[in-house]
Amino acid sequence: MMEKIVKDVGDIQSRLIDHRPVLQGEIRYFIREFEEKRAFRECRLLEKLNKMTSDTNEHDLPQCTESMHEKLCDALTRLEAANHMAQRIQQRELEAEQSTHLQLCVERRKQDWEEFLKEQSRLKEEVDEEHAKAVGRLSAQYNEMKKDLAKHSSF
Repeated sequence: MMEKIVKDVGDIQSRLIDHRPVLQGEIRYFIREFEEKRAFRECRLLEKLNKMTSDTNEHDLPQCTESMHEKLCDALTRLEAANHMAQRIQQRELEAEQSTHLQLCVERRKQDWEEFLKEQSRLKEEVDEEHAKAVGRLSAQYNEMKKDLAKHSSF
């Protein structure tokens, strides 16, 4: 009888104090639920990605390919026209170089260009001088302002 009471007290004590079996069961349940929901969520995500890829392949890709083909054909046409114009310009330049009258005009333009560059250089020097003077004036003005500020801040 005494053994039965001790055994019952031991069972009661283990149930009251030792919660491991209950916790282990709850943990297993939680992990199983989590994995099932996670797998379901990942499956939905993969299905959405598959649908997006299929839609892109079916609709967007053909449109993009067609648009690209049209634009490339247009660009090729424009490039051919530009190439033709460049060839005509080169031909005209070649003809112009062979002309003596144009040679005189070229020499005159070269002289005009040299004079223009000299004038620009002179104007640049004037602007640089004015700039240097203005920087000097501003530096002096700011130095005076600093001195005035120092005087007022010493009060």
